[in-house]
Amino acid sequence: MILGNVCTRRCGFCAVQKGAPLAVDYDEPRRVGEACAVLGLRYAVVTSVNRDDRKDGGAELFALTIQAIRNHVSGCKVEVLIPDFQGSHAAMDIVMNAHPDVLNHNTETVPRLYRQVRLGARYERSLDILRYAKQVRPHVPTKSGLMLGLGETELEVLSVIRDLRDHGVNILTLGQYLRPSAKHLPILRYISQEEFDTYKRAGIAMGFAHVEAGPLVRSSYHADSSQEAASSLHACRH
Repeated sequence: MILGNVCTRRCGFCAVQKGAPLAVDYDEPRRVGEACAVLGLRYAVVTSVNRDDRKDGGAELFALTIQAIRNHVSGCKVEVLIPDFQGSHAAMDIVMNAHPDVLNHNTETVPRLYRQVRLGARYERSLDILRYAKQVRPHVPTKSGLMLGLGETELEVLSVIRDLRDHGVNILTLGQYLRPSAKHLPILRYISQEEFDTYKRAGIAMGFAHVEAGPLVRSSYHADSSQEAASSLHACRH
């Protein structure tokens, strides 16, 4: 996670510290690159806090980190799990021009629950940046995910899955929401593996290249294999 450990938003599911963030550390990309080299990584997932205090939302540091990882580890693939950059296409251009191997942005939940779950975010804005990423770099797989168990209905989940596919998303992750503390949103329901399997089948039928669905699935779950599946499908179609 880059851009510090203080987030400018107050999402109801997240345990990251909230408040006024520190100044951006421009040496951070180098350290991330060196860490990837020391660990011998072949695949790195880079995410961040929200930085609504910055005009570009932190996009510049994402681009610098992608470059630094590749400078330190030849052949290492880089997936970026980005915030919504307040919908800025200019910020998206900065990230996409750095040529990530996967562009990931989580919708997190269904539109009806956004005010409780993703305070400060908008469902339509998240869909738009996923669409825009595919528009400017059609060959780069896009990815999104949801947490289940917050009060969503089956029809709402299926509607979001369809929306994501209609906006060109290639990879889908579905996992169980787990409450970080008593101060966070409660778990309203535990989803069975059978229900996760139903959503996975629906996603595959809609045309996703790869779907991970299960209680322990998170954004980076089997990230390398999902990227390979999406890239292979793209190559076959072209």
